[in-house]
Amino acid sequence: MAEHAVIAHLRLSDAGFGTPVERQRLMEFEGRLEESIKKAGAGEFDGNEFGNGECVWYMYGPDADALYRAVEPIIREAMTQAGSFVVKRRGAPGDPAAKEETIQL
Repeated sequence: MAEHAVIAHLRLSDAGFGTPVERQRLMEFEGRLEESIKKAGAGEFDGNEFGNGECVWYMYGPDADALYRAVEPIIREAMTQAGSFVVKRRGAPGDPAAKEETIQL
């Protein structure tokens, strides 16, 4: 089965790495993401990346829609800046048949 993805791009308060408080706050949400994904049997949380004015969360599983349902409320609660968005990818990276959907938060 193809590996689907939900990749959340959360805008930070500056163009770099955000404030230490902001980074800590967002990292505290990661445990909740892992727990929700596990409870739903929807896949896995694969980590974060801070820089260029955003925090990016990487989540993977067999069904992007089920994965997004498991994490959407947490992502929306964590999001504090306009311009944040989520990409749902249905298919493996690099697969020309993979479908992507961008959801503005």
